[in-house]
Amino acid sequence: MPLYARDERVNQLAEQARKILNAPTKTDAIRQALEKVVEAPEEAGITSEKPPLAERLQAIRDRYQSMGKSNPDFDEKAFLDEMWES
Repeated sequence: MPLYARDERVNQLAEQARKILNAPTKTDAIRQALEKVVEAPEEAGITSEKPPLAERLQAIRDRYQSMGKSNPDFDEKAFLDEMWES
């Protein structure tokens, strides 16, 4: 049974997958991609559960703190005014 994608974006993604996977057809590429997701979702970057909120917030805090301290003398209004004048 042939595979027909009515959605052009799905068709484009299938073609990209065919090239990436070096598959002979888009149908074969879709089969390979779906098998990878079903057989090993973690390896495909798919997790069934999100990390707890506390862990996600801690990651955000760590990233924010790694940026360093802000400059107290920075004039945000002047910066934005200059940006909009361009």
